[in-house]
Amino acid sequence: MPPPLPTISLSFSSSSIFLQPLQPRRRLSTSPSTLVKKSAVRSELATLPVLSFSGERVGEAFFDLKAAPLDTARAVVHRGLITDQQNARRGTASTLTRGEVRGGGKKPYPQKKTGRARRGSQRTPLRPGGGVVFGPKPRDWSIKINRKEKRLALSTAIASAAAADALVVEDFGDQFRGGPKTRDFVAAMRRWGLDPKKKSMFLMMEVPDNVRLSCRNIGTLKMLTPRTLNLFDVLNSEKLVFTKDSLDYLNAMYGDRGSSEEDDDEEEQVFVAVYGT
Repeated sequence: MPPPLPTISLSFSSSSIFLQPLQPRRRLSTSPSTLVKKSAVRSELATLPVLSFSGERVGEAFFDLKAAPLDTARAVVHRGLITDQQNARRGTASTLTRGEVRGGGKKPYPQKKTGRARRGSQRTPLRPGGGVVFGPKPRDWSIKINRKEKRLALSTAIASAAAADALVVEDFGDQFRGGPKTRDFVAAMRRWGLDPKKKSMFLMMEVPDNVRLSCRNIGTLKMLTPRTLNLFDVLNSEKLVFTKDSLDYLNAMYGDRGSSEEDDDEEEQVFVAVYGT
């Protein structure tokens, strides 16, 4: 009888799709579930200054979000970004092959006695109007990602960016009740230490119409709400600006509350509590 085949165990980390190298088994001093809970996420605590509309510092705010471990944070954020970009692709690009192009059924001239290169169809890919070789066809580009992994990627990116370049401002919607004014918004950005020529992202719970009209002509600024918060705009911005309400929302949604069991419907419950739908 042939010798029995050795047993091989495959392990995939929750933050990567790549195969991990096989390692010899080690005796665990604690249960595996305890190790997973300890190494799954970490807490990123930061203190952000709170500025008034006039640019004066009026206090501090605490920023406590869950983040992936340092050795896997880059892979988690990268996978979340690639997933968002691929899922946004429509996949409707289509070309015609030489068999799908109209015409070309008749041989243009005899095979021999013309002195020209032989040709069997006018729709060959070598001629204008012919088919396309290896062209795109409609396909589904979407890939799957676990919901917890996607949320961890977003919270990791926000925590990493907020630790370096972020600030909190008081609600300034009432300052634009008189009407939209881009000049006033740019002046407020300068008082907050923001350069209008550099990319910045604002996160507000609700964007008043006058505020939206005041900042829509600023090409380097992104005004987001919890419904439109996405990983790409967070990574593509040099400065992050939060209001107090949006900061409380982030801490409630992506913060580390220290509970041993996480509710699967936590995101929907917070969203319903905020928007009522």
